[in-house]
Amino acid sequence: MIGFILTGHGHFSTGLKSALDMIAGPQSAFEIVPFEEEGAGTYGDKLREAVKAMRAETDGVLIFCDLMGGTPFNQSMMITAEQDNVSVVAGTNLPMLIDIVMSRTEDSAIADLVSEAVEVGKEGVCHMELGAGAADDDEDE
Repeated sequence: MIGFILTGHGHFSTGLKSALDMIAGPQSAFEIVPFEEEGAGTYGDKLREAVKAMRAETDGVLIFCDLMGGTPFNQSMMITAEQDNVSVVAGTNLPMLIDIVMSRTEDSAIADLVSEAVEVGKEGVCHMELGAGAADDDEDE
């Protein structure tokens, strides 16, 4: 099984994990490592240890980050150079996480999960609008 680690600035990972648990239930091989100001000096070590521990128990690790270029992303990328079968996806959103935890199986390959996460993440962003007075216009006809 591929393990998942969710990280990001502030309460990003704790908030998304809370929402994910509410919708999809608690997940096995799923950990969070928040990047918070008061622990900034030890964050890289905490993330590295979480990935190392998860990697010892799984076939690979997929790290989900909030945004590309930030400290969580940069630290995650450095870890990919140190450990095999570790990948990073930036721009994580709730639809992406729901889909990926629901589709993960014991036989899932990390490359397939990465592709699906990126695709579903893009699809989860949309714009909807109800035009002002739309309901009133229908009544006039």
